[in-house]
Amino acid sequence: MPILEFLGLAGAPRKEASPEADVIRHIVGELEALPEDRARYLATFAWVLGRAAHADSHVSDDETRKMEDIVRVLGHLPEAQAVLVVEMAKHQVRLFGGTQNYVVTREFRDLSTPEQRIELLECVFAVSAADESITVVEEGEARKICTELGLDHAEFVRARAAYVEHLEALKALRGGRSALAR
Repeated sequence: MPILEFLGLAGAPRKEASPEADVIRHIVGELEALPEDRARYLATFAWVLGRAAHADSHVSDDETRKMEDIVRVLGHLPEAQAVLVVEMAKHQVRLFGGTQNYVVTREFRDLSTPEQRIELLECVFAVSAADESITVVEEGEARKICTELGLDHAEFVRARAAYVEHLEALKALRGGRSALAR
């Protein structure tokens, strides 16, 4: 028995698309119209941001909004396209992140300039700090990303410096000192 027949779809008339589906198809069409090198750059950029957000196995709403803002501004995309790119990247990271993170990050390295790599690392910290907390796991993931991008320790420290007040390891240390001072 053919699969369409089994599903009850053989010869069935196609239903009218919902307005939401039409909007998504339009956005996908616009994304597909991007030059291939630009689309690949945006996809790998968004993937690395999703990787950073998913480092603790959870992507918060704050992290998602920060990713959307970054992709919209730096990718020069309309908001709807940025949202779709981010959602696709988050989904792919959840499904394939453990096995593909290294490959995709190295591909971004190959597609980008040193300045763009530093910019991405800064964005990784911005996404990680979106909820005003950078866990040790998130910081470790940022360090891996830094290494895979071919950046050095000094560049890592410079990128992290803007978000040092959000580092949970330092917050715990400061909390420990407060307890000792009592």
